[in-house]
Amino acid sequence: MTQGAAVPLSAEALAPIGILDPQGQLLPGAEDPRLEREQLLAMYRGMLRIRVLDERMLALQRQGRIGFVGTATGQEAAVVGTAAGLAPSDWIFPGLREGGAALFRGMPLEEYVGQMYCNTYDTAKGRQMCNHFQHQAGNFVSWSSVIGTQLPQAVGAAFAAKQRGEGTVCAAYLGDGATSSGGFHCAATFAGVWKAPVVFLIIDNGWAISVPASKQTAAASLALKGKTYGLPARSIDGNDLLACYVETRAAVERVRAGGAPEILHLKTYRMMGHSSSDDPTRYRDTAEVEAWSKRDPIARAKRYLEGRSWLDDARDERLREELDAEIRGVIKTVEAAAPMALSTLVEDVYAEVPAHLRRQYNAFLESARKHGDARPSDVPFPL
Repeated sequence: MTQGAAVPLSAEALAPIGILDPQGQLLPGAEDPRLEREQLLAMYRGMLRIRVLDERMLALQRQGRIGFVGTATGQEAAVVGTAAGLAPSDWIFPGLREGGAALFRGMPLEEYVGQMYCNTYDTAKGRQMCNHFQHQAGNFVSWSSVIGTQLPQAVGAAFAAKQRGEGTVCAAYLGDGATSSGGFHCAATFAGVWKAPVVFLIIDNGWAISVPASKQTAAASLALKGKTYGLPARSIDGNDLLACYVETRAAVERVRAGGAPEILHLKTYRMMGHSSSDDPTRYRDTAEVEAWSKRDPIARAKRYLEGRSWLDDARDERLREELDAEIRGVIKTVEAAAPMALSTLVEDVYAEVPAHLRRQYNAFLESARKHGDARPSDVPFPL
């Protein structure tokens, strides 16, 4: 090799870490973490709940009963496995499709569905788009559609927790496209310099809306981006529930013990469109989707559980039916709820509503009195 020549990285250095193959069998040389039965079944239920919810919410959107859905179908292991690797006191700063993590950490289903309807069950009081969740009791921060803005916030919160000696770790979720954002650069820079107790969880589903990863970065692996910030990083098979859990838990505990912030790159796939307003057939090959369908994270986890005699087809079907019945019941309850009170328009920012907001609010009420309630538009959602 000539002096100064670039050293190519080996395929092994970039290969995602895995424990299970797509058939749910241990990979050669992999060690089974032997998690407890109840823990594994709870994680599996959390994954299946996301899948059933996605199906039901997408159907509601197509019926015009809710406005917007962004599904996590195909990414359930990355969502639940990472969330399970956190302590209850840790904080989640979500990127996009992590609503299932809030549910796994105790968010009531009524709150989840209520946010989709923006009525009195919505703890955001109708101030967010549908599918933009938050859950205070679960330390799950409200997420934003503006890519990467949650990342500096996560680092700031982590640094504050470090200064207070709380032993808290902040999980900063982001998609593959967000690794090219200014927010990621700033967050990774400060995290490395401050040694903030934060773990960046890159949920790489291959597509930033219609832009493939190959078009938005020249990095051979998103994990390599950690090097320039002094952050240890590794790639994980994001469709392997066990690998997602084991690697997240290990990284979080290393960071909690005072280690450098870390990056975990979870390679997975978005099986549906970017949102209910997106047609993925316009920009990706059906053969790619079919290939990833054979790596389904729920099917893989199910086969592993079957191998331990903890699940079979009949029990799995009963679980699906129970989840679907629960979701249908909650939808019925939430749809019957009252709309958000108009007074919420001027709540929460000030201890006492100031004069200028009071004038605007009263003018709004007068306009509604004269012209009646607003009517739904038939114009398509723009995304």
